[in-house]
Amino acid sequence: MSGPVGVLCAIPQELAFLADNLDHADISDAAGMRFHAGRLDGHKVVLAQAGMGKVNAAIAATLLIERYDCRLVLFSGIAGGLDPALAIGDVVVADHVVQHDAGYTTADGFTVYQAGHLPFFSPHEELGHAADAALMERVRAALADLELSPLTAGEGSRPPRLHFGRVLTGDQFVGSEAMRERLFGELGGLAVEMEGAAMAQTCAAFGVPWLVVRALSDLAGHESRFDFRQFVDEVALSSALIVRRLLPVL
Repeated sequence: MSGPVGVLCAIPQELAFLADNLDHADISDAAGMRFHAGRLDGHKVVLAQAGMGKVNAAIAATLLIERYDCRLVLFSGIAGGLDPALAIGDVVVADHVVQHDAGYTTADGFTVYQAGHLPFFSPHEELGHAADAALMERVRAALADLELSPLTAGEGSRPPRLHFGRVLTGDQFVGSEAMRERLFGELGGLAVEMEGAAMAQTCAAFGVPWLVVRALSDLAGHESRFDFRQFVDEVALSSALIVRRLLPVL
């Protein structure tokens, strides 16, 4: 338990609320990415802004594990909501992640399959990656009495809520009602983003636990690009605050 916790972000808004509170920061660069090693609320962490997408997430996670000896890698950031019961500002902690754009295509359409495998070449029975059960138990206990602050942007009809469930990852920004319905209906994802499952795949290869915390900046529909701009700063802060609350149990 001596190594730091690696905290991975994709965009500046996600990183800023953590980096601004980092003590004794030691900044270094690798693979075109910037890493901030220091202490956050007394806990050893290494923050990394990787940029968007699965390849960037895999590169950053590898560096956090191999170069900075991180014992756990956590993604803090934003996502689009898929479950129609969710609202902008809600937070999803992933207990399972799936790369929704990995699979195979036939005349019948696209079938999601485990990344790096094909049923007729390298069969694999499982889909995606499950978070470590003991880790999730500690996370649930730490967040049991969490109350999220109402959003100041927009006119929310209810306070934001915390959810645990499946998060989907793909190299595309989802701004389509039809795709949102398909991803929720076929894969049961609560939220969709662009990095988490690739980070998890990398961590699994190294035998390192992972965690994905995502606050919803939009609802992955035709208005998503406008909602993203309006809510990104505020919901990124929500995710960062949850990360700080979780550090003592990681």
